[in-house]
Amino acid sequence: MSTILEISRLTKRFGGVSAVKDLDIVVNEGEILGLIGPNGAGKSTGFNMIGGFLEPTDGKVLFRGRDITGIPAHGVAHLGIARVFQQSLTFGELSPLDGAFIGCQTAYRWLP
Repeated sequence: MSTILEISRLTKRFGGVSAVKDLDIVVNEGEILGLIGPNGAGKSTGFNMIGGFLEPTDGKVLFRGRDITGIPAHGVAHLGIARVFQQSLTFGELSPLDGAFIGCQTAYRWLP
């Protein structure tokens, strides 16, 4: 099984506050992982760093062995990582599956 995503010591500080500190995650091909925690635990901040919406203060994000740390969101999306925000009415006329496809269209041009 090959590693698809490797997060190493990912950290984000806002001033003197560490929103995420030393996050380590390894995702192998075929795995489905979840991230749980209370409000304010840094889950969204972690995903924002992985997806290029926030630049990490420290640490690395490797996607298929390539260092993508600090690449902006549009660049990360072109590589195949996309974020779909939790907005239930963003595409009100679309099914949930079609709404998820919106986040994939940049990387997967075969989608309708």
